[in-house]
Amino acid sequence: MRVRFLADADLNKSIVSGVLRREPSLDFLTAHEARLQGMTDAEVLALAAQQQRVLVSHDVSTMPPYFRIFTSAGTRSAGVFLIPQSLDVGTAIDELLLIWLASEASEWETRLVWLPL
Repeated sequence: MRVRFLADADLNKSIVSGVLRREPSLDFLTAHEARLQGMTDAEVLALAAQQQRVLVSHDVSTMPPYFRIFTSAGTRSAGVFLIPQSLDVGTAIDELLLIWLASEASEWETRLVWLPL
């Protein structure tokens, strides 16, 4: 099964729109579409897990500890991709497209991954 993404509320919208412009068939749910506004990190992780989506976030400071708590409780996660704000948008788009094209969703389960790979 292909990787499906969920954009965290703090993710640069240009990354999502750039990915979808280059590959319209890719399943990338925006934070707005998922109604993430006002949700805690734990709630966002739970929603992503429930929908079997890899969470894509710029939140490199608080998301890792919440992810560890979430997974150490035995909860399954489709995974989390962390993109530092310093990574240019084009590289972030390329990385997400490469992951989508060259991997299966099961490869990212319960993994916290920093991009670029």
